[in-house]
Amino acid sequence: MQRKANAHLRLQILDPAHLAFIVAAAEGNERTETLELKLDGSPVEAREVISGHGTRIHALEAGPGELTLDYAVTVTGQAEPLAVTERSLLTYLRPSRYCESDSLGPTAVAQFGGLSGVDALDAVSSWVGSHLAYVPGSSLPTDGAERTLLARQGVCRDYAHLVIAFLRALDIPARLVAVYAPGLDPMDFHAVAEAYVDGAWHVVDATALAPRQSLVRIATGRDAADTAFLSTYRGAVTLEEIWVSAVVDELPHDDVRELVQLR
Repeated sequence: MQRKANAHLRLQILDPAHLAFIVAAAEGNERTETLELKLDGSPVEAREVISGHGTRIHALEAGPGELTLDYAVTVTGQAEPLAVTERSLLTYLRPSRYCESDSLGPTAVAQFGGLSGVDALDAVSSWVGSHLAYVPGSSLPTDGAERTLLARQGVCRDYAHLVIAFLRALDIPARLVAVYAPGLDPMDFHAVAEAYVDGAWHVVDATALAPRQSLVRIATGRDAADTAFLSTYRGAVTLEEIWVSAVVDELPHDDVRELVQLR
């Protein structure tokens, strides 16, 4: 399987800023890639920082001026599954900024109590997929799973946050993964959940907008706070333009009844 992805960002930096981009395919993928950053047309260099699960952060101080990022990657074959550690399993059982599994615990138990393992995975994914409406622009960057449950609408990260919160409330480790998603419509960066059942991490995408078999891992973490494609730590920055593309040589058929590992 050969997968190709591109990302383009254009920012206007009004005051010098410390920026962190997470757009590169995670370590572990067999890949060829280019990453180009320019400030007012002149090349600038970013520092690569490796975070958890092979997440690659590109950090730099820049501005003021117009900053562009262009990333292209070709991924050949499939990566080995990420290592499973007791530390990570414990981490992904805890509530987090956007996945309030503690406050949603009573709801999860009332709706899915008595289910475990694959049965819980199927039930949670189906419930979230059928009870939420996918509405671009309907949620705020600060919205978590609890707000999504009340609103009953959102985008991919909102679906993933609610899935994760419910699963953690059922004592199933769950985490967020930012991915490139061939077949996604509308095309963008995509977010899915991963849940640990039957001794392995499996992809859960309640949106069902793209086949899970062709996803390319970018970043893995507790929730969107760990996986955002752009973070600004100081300065004044506006995002002026973004586009993403992802294709695969042959788009696979995805049977939602099957367990799929993100490779």
